[in-house]
Amino acid sequence: MVMLAELFLAEFMGINANLRSLSRTTTLRLYLSETRQEPDMSILKSLKLAAAAPTNPTTSEHAFRAKLLGYLAEQKALAEAEIAGTPFSATRRVTRTNDAGEKARVDVPRHVRKGWFTDTSGKTFFQLRYGSKPLEFAKGMNAVEVQGLNEVPEIITSIMEAINAGELDPQLKGAIAQRRANFKPRAKKANA
Repeated sequence: MVMLAELFLAEFMGINANLRSLSRTTTLRLYLSETRQEPDMSILKSLKLAAAAPTNPTTSEHAFRAKLLGYLAEQKALAEAEIAGTPFSATRRVTRTNDAGEKARVDVPRHVRKGWFTDTSGKTFFQLRYGSKPLEFAKGMNAVEVQGLNEVPEIITSIMEAINAGELDPQLKGAIAQRRANFKPRAKKANA
């Protein structure tokens, strides 16, 4: 009899809790429907609205400029490491498969080609390269002469400032056009 009374009490408490929850939900819905009014457009009218489209920073010129600045930052770090007599190591991310057959992204060392060289007379020059070809700073001038390796980081900083200022944009556009001319369009595959 006691168990039956406890079971009845538990059932009654559950129903009572459901009724209270239902009552709260209904009260909340009534309150919201009473306070709901038509949307007021005065907030939107107070804002300065405009028709705008975002610029595409991934165009070839922007990407080329970013790639060139990355190359110069790496050359500057390489020159500073060589001046200090410390080793310089650059890495790249590759996907490798381990013994368990799982693929993982790992950093592996890569070779960095120096952007400066010394000619037979002992003069040091810095070239800005894109791929295997040096870019011209001016018509027929593809290198900057420096007194020694100690000046290379300063020259690189100056070139980076010139790129950011847009002074090398004509040369960049010419290099992009030349590179595009070297690629042949792929033949379309026949649907089989």
